[in-house]
Amino acid sequence: MNTLEIEWRHLDKDGRTCLRCSDTLQSLQQVIQQLAAECAPHGVEIIYRETKLPIEQLPESNLILFNGIPLEAALPGASASESECQSCGDLCGEPSLCRTVSVGGQTFEVIPAALIRQAACAIAPCYSPHC
Repeated sequence: MNTLEIEWRHLDKDGRTCLRCSDTLQSLQQVIQQLAAECAPHGVEIIYRETKLPIEQLPESNLILFNGIPLEAALPGASASESECQSCGDLCGEPSLCRTVSVGGQTFEVIPAALIRQAACAIAPCYSPHC
C-alpha cells in the first residue's frame, strides 16, 4: 500500500489559531475524509499530521505538505506569498502577515478544498475516477 502523508502547519497561540487557518482546516478535513474513502480501495493510505507552530514560525502557518512537498510546489504555476492578517495580528499582539497561495491569477488566503485535492492527487495519484 502507498502512503500519502498530509501535514498541516498552523499558528497555535494558547490553543487558538487564526481565522484563515481555521477555515483552511475545514477544507482540509473535508478533502481528507473524501480521499481516505476513495483512495483506500486503490491502495493509497492517507495519514494526517498537524503541526502547531509558535509565533516565531508564523511564516510557515497555513502550510500544507504532501509527502513533504508544499501544496504550491505540487500545482503548476502556483506560488506562496503572504498578506496582512488581522486575525494573526490579534493573536500575536502586533500586525502580522499570514501565508497565501496564488494559482491562475487568483490569491487565496484560505486554501480551498479543490486546490488541496488537486495537490494531493498530483503527489499520490490513486487512479480513482475522482483523482
